[in-house]
Amino acid sequence: MPRDPESKYRAVTAFQRRLNAVVRRLPAHTLLETTGRGSGLPRRTPVGGRRVGRAFWLVSEFGERSQYVRNIKADPRVRVRLRGRWYTGTAHLLPDDDPVARLRSLPRMNSLAVRAMGATLLTVRVDLDE
Repeated sequence: MPRDPESKYRAVTAFQRRLNAVVRRLPAHTLLETTGRGSGLPRRTPVGGRRVGRAFWLVSEFGERSQYVRNIKADPRVRVRLRGRWYTGTAHLLPDDDPVARLRSLPRMNSLAVRAMGATLLTVRVDLDE
């Protein structure tokens, strides 16, 4: 894995682009759907996280540089697919939250991958409508 942040970002995003094309088709995988800030089209990103009550928590491995985070900044209304069911909600970026501590409360395998591949971690909370 490259050491400098820019090379790491390019390597990881190239890998994820290919992997996500396959993973987003899996019916049981958790997806975050945002609205494309330029196109206005739905953008689905496989994510790892955990539902706690009426909130879904996740950590972005590249913070505000992640495309889905940039989409959230433009329009915080999102959908989350959990166990095959879609939920609508409002996403909140939490720069004051400790993302490393947050990862300890999220699914282990995804948290390990986020820490290994990430550079600028950012906590995201989605308040689910119900």
